[in-house]
Amino acid sequence: MDKKDIKTREDVFLLVSSFYDAIRADEELGPFFNNLITDWEAHIEKLTTFWEASLFLKTKYKGDPLQAHIKVDQDNNHIINERHFGLWLNLWFKTIDDLFEGEYAQNAKHRARKMGTFLYMKIFEARQKEH
Repeated sequence: MDKKDIKTREDVFLLVSSFYDAIRADEELGPFFNNLITDWEAHIEKLTTFWEASLFLKTKYKGDPLQAHIKVDQDNNHIINERHFGLWLNLWFKTIDDLFEGEYAQNAKHRARKMGTFLYMKIFEARQKEH
């Protein structure tokens, strides 16, 4: 299969939906998502909009990913750790590599790496504020 770069919302949707298919099937990461998300269609649409805004800077994302991730950590008794972020990032990279190649594909990896680091730090910061 000839791979192309991520260029359209449809490409972003394919990436996000394929990625979350892998997440949901993952024995370590799946429970974090499967136990909390009840409307997967809406979740995929929201994350497609988030990544479209992040990659193409042309749409507006309305949401607070930081608070969403802090809540997931709280709802899971603060068991999220660096391993989970590593697994998430590896699945994201694999999904991109399986489907796409090019500048936007590389940018999607770069942005996910930066975002993962930021969210990881902020989750632990929020834990400190609780005590």
